[in-house]
Formats: sequence, structure tokens, C-alpha cells
Amino acid sequence: MFGKRGDNIGENHSPSNEASSSSLAEEFKPVDVSKIEAKPEDSLLPDVSSPSLADIPPAVVEQSVRSAKKEKSEDYYDTKTNVFAALIDTIDLGQLAEMESEVAREEIRDIVNDIIAIKNLAMSIAEQEELLEDICNDVLGYGPLEPLLARDDIADIMINGAKTSFIEVDGKVEEAGIRFRDNSQLMNICQRIVSQVGRRVDESSPICDARLPDGSRVNVIAPPLAIDGAALTIRKFKKDKLTLDQLVKFGSITPEGAQILQIIGRVRCNVVISGGTGSGKTTLLNCLTKYIDEDERIITCEDSAELQLQQPHVVRLETRPPNLEGEGQITMTDLVKNCLRMRPERIIVGEVRGPEVFDLLQAMNTGHDGSMGTIHANTPRECLSRMESMIAMGGYNLPAKTVREIIVGSVDVIVQAARLRDGSRRITHITEVIGLEGDVITTQDLFVYKLEGEDANGKLVGKHVSTGIGRPQFWDRARYYGEEARLAAALEASEDNSGEE
Repeated sequence: MFGKRGDNIGENHSPSNEASSSSLAEEFKPVDVSKIEAKPEDSLLPDVSSPSLADIPPAVVEQSVRSAKKEKSEDYYDTKTNVFAALIDTIDLGQLAEMESEVAREEIRDIVNDIIAIKNLAMSIAEQEELLEDICNDVLGYGPLEPLLARDDIADIMINGAKTSFIEVDGKVEEAGIRFRDNSQLMNICQRIVSQVGRRVDESSPICDARLPDGSRVNVIAPPLAIDGAALTIRKFKKDKLTLDQLVKFGSITPEGAQILQIIGRVRCNVVISGGTGSGKTTLLNCLTKYIDEDERIITCEDSAELQLQQPHVVRLETRPPNLEGEGQITMTDLVKNCLRMRPERIIVGEVRGPEVFDLLQAMNTGHDGSMGTIHANTPRECLSRMESMIAMGGYNLPAKTVREIIVGSVDVIVQAARLRDGSRRITHITEVIGLEGDVITTQDLFVYKLEGEDANGKLVGKHVSTGIGRPQFWDRARYYGEEARLAAALEASEDNSGEE
């Protein structure tokens, strides 16, 4: 029934729809009245009690729509199903696919208005406008997801089957108030999303990672693994990319800490960003990459491409799942190994999950300074332990001390991000990897976030504190890049502010 968004509408519609659309004349016709089943009580005369939307001032329509944003009733969904079926029987989906999105939307709206008039459906202005918008979204977009995707204050969209949906706003999870017609519609929309990046989701391949055109990350797990219908999770990206200055404004880091992070990105330190799920690792990685010089060749490796680098010389690589025969898979390890043959100056791995960490460390240690990656861990010390474990998972039969020497020789700085229980996100540590003492990796913190309690509104209160390190390990590197004076000023200012607090 549904095609892909935009230019590919109609590829997945059913044979019955093809038969209906092929019987139409070449020209796109607004409505074929004979195809619309009218009840005996239906009248073809205009209903004077139901004015056309064109006659109503836009402000009145907008206010009516806002007031109607309540949980839709079963009657609404029944009406929508009937109107949608009449629409599909009336339009030529193949011709619709050739139209621009806005033109196609206007055509659909005209036809739906005619169907509503012919069937003499009793609907308020707000209900009619909402129905029009929902049907346009079903045919041209992502159905009930569209209003959620349009909101910039939503961080995550979580669909648990056709009837249950949740969103995360300001760090808190709440019900989304949308639903799908049935699990079949939900699966159609999931299929439409993943097919845009050349992937599939079905019973033979029920787990899939993909992305939306704006870079938002998508995960789908379909039946039979998801018992109550497909589970769709979307990690949304903001249209306006966050910067370190904005993180300072939000209280995620101090101005001095942000300046030190800028210098770390500029002087080609090898950085690992550590944090839990939803702590802002990818956002922070995007912020740090802003300070990479524009003449550097950057190669990114990701499971689903979501990094938004602004430099002109960027090569984006993405892993590939196996095909139906179980062949053709390209793993993160394959991508990182291939990177080394592409003359990279920096390698950025969106998320390190397994044995590819060994190849990334090797790249960091063999002339690709300034490489970056993210990893799931709750503390800088745990981050180091996880890297050791991942190398062991890859089957590398190396002594523990050798593995630690590789880590120490490769990683310069660990930046720890955390999502606190009130929903706020903080950079809790900027930690240097110093060296080995015996078999133990030594580190030193430049900045830490100390939690002090919570205020009357339940918001956690804390402060970033400088540890008073006079000369960080990357001091000589900063001097080489002419950033010594700026680094000294940032460290001095941070010590003064810590003393005042």
C-alpha cells in the first residue's frame, strides 16, 4: 500500500492497488465518483452546514487543530481507513510518484476533500484538517511518526507495537499519544525507512539499524522477535547542531573546560569519548570535530552514518549487513582496516563495540594522530577495562601488559559524559592517560564534576572542579601547535574558579 518517501512512492503497493490505478486515464483525475461507495443516505449535494476549509480563516483552522490534538477515537480510525481505501482506489500511485512532494500533497488533499463531501461524513473543521494531514503523511511520509519527527524538542521516539508509543523530552520519558492503524502499517513504515539506506527488515532479518535522511539513528526489531509488533526506536538529531558554547550555556561543562576540549581537538590528541546510553557521546564527538582543520582528510566509520562533520574533506563509510544468503557482510573491523589504505589524517569511529578497537588503537599509534571514537562505559577507568576486554573478544592472543602498553601508547584523553537521573547531561571527567606503573594504567583528571545535591525542583546541583594539574601530558603537543598560551590561560582560570567555589 505504501511506497517510499518522496520519489519512490508506489513501489510497495499491493497488486490490487496496481489494478485499480492502471484502469485510470493517463491524466491524474481528482475523483472518480463511481469508485466511491456511497451509503443510501449519502447526498451528492453540498452540505451547507460543513463549510469548505478554503472558506475558513487560517488562524481559526490552526486553533481548531490544536484543540483537537487529543487521543483519537476508534471512530476516527475507522473513518480514516474508509477514506484511505477510497483514495487508493481513486488515484494513480505511479503518476503520484513522479510529482514533487508539495504538488502530490495538494492533489491528495483535494481528492480527500471530495471523498469526504461525497460520503457526507460528519466531521468538524479540525477533524477534517487532521484527517487530511494524517492521510498525506501515510502516503508521502512516515505516517503517525511525522508530527513527532517535526518536533525539535524530542530526543528519542520509542514505538512498542502499533498501539503504544513514548517519547523523551528534556530527559524524561512520556507517552507520545500516537498510534498506528495496525501492526501491518507499522511494519510498512519501518520497511520504508530502512529501504532508503539499502537495508531490509522482515522475518528472515528481524533486526536492522538504519538512519533517516537528517542523520537520525533508527533501530527496528520485528516479529517474531518482537512479540507485540515491531519495536521502532529513533534517536533524533537536532536540526541545529550543538556546539561547545551551547554545552557551556546548558551547564554541561564550564567555559574553561570547553576551551581545553577545543585545544584537545585542535592539537590532534587521540580522544575516546566514554558514556552510557543517551549520555550525549555522539553530540560531544560532533562538537569536538568542529575544531579539526579544514585541510585535513577525515574518514568516518559507522554502523549507521550519523556524524555531521562540517569539514570539506570527509569520507563517510558505513557497515553493511549480510544478504539473504548470509554473504556480503562488511564489518566495522573491515572498514577500519581499509581506512589505513585511504591516506587518512584522522580516523573517526562512530561507536567502538568490539574487536575493531584493536585496529583503531593501531591506527592511533601509527601516525594517525587526532583520531576519535566513542565507547559505552560509565567511568574513564571502566573505559580502559572495556577496551582490554574488546581486544580479548577479537581473539588476539596477547599478554595483558602488551595490550595495556598499546592502549597507553594510543589514547591521550578520555572524555566522560553522563546522563544524570534528573535527565540532565554533564561532562563528568576530562582524563589523561599517562602511562604504566607495573601492570596498571595510570591516569590523571584535568576536570571532574562533583555532585552536591538537588534543589527544591528536583534538579541535581553540582559543579565542575579543576584538579589543579599545572601541565597536562599534552603540553608539548599544544606548544607545537601554538596553543600553549591559550591552554595555560584556561588551566589558570579554571583553578581560580575552583578556588572561588
